[in-house]
Amino acid sequence: MTGKRCIIVVALLVLLAGAPALAEEGGDKLALKRAAIDSMATQTVKRLLAESERARELADHAVAYAVFDAFEAAFILSGGGGVGVAVDDRTGERTYMKMGTGGIGLGVGGHSFQLVFLFDSTDAFRRFVSKGWQADTAANLAAGTAGKNTASTFHQGVAVFQLTTKGLIAQANISGTKYWKARKLNR
Repeated sequence: MTGKRCIIVVALLVLLAGAPALAEEGGDKLALKRAAIDSMATQTVKRLLAESERARELADHAVAYAVFDAFEAAFILSGGGGVGVAVDDRTGERTYMKMGTGGIGLGVGGHSFQLVFLFDSTDAFRRFVSKGWQADTAANLAAGTAGKNTASTFHQGVAVFQLTTKGLIAQANISGTKYWKARKLNR
């Protein structure tokens, strides 16, 4: 074997030996991201249930939930996005998801917030996870941590709560929001 071939063979062996470590590193990053999303979801649900008696009542009847950490900015056009997890209470199965929103209207500012969806039926939950589309018309004002939208009942199997964490936004717009499975996080 010539010197060049020997170097190539050794280099290939080193690469092959290191491949599992590289795969684990990618897996570790995904595991850390999932853990961060799970922690955010747990903290958000605790906060919602501590702050809202109505949320506690609806949570008692829910079969599943989803929690998203999101950000939205507006200046005539609005846009935002976030990540979250949908959890089936019966099985404990978790589906990691992403969200994106965009719209047009009157608005200025930005805010970060968490959304909590409570589902009163398995069908409503499955529809959300598989189709995940929600069209909105919004008019809201959120300042600091005071901005909250509260749901009073389940509508078509879903109750939605919004908890504002920080920012300032005033808007009246027509927007659409899409929720979808995060392919990489669900491996």
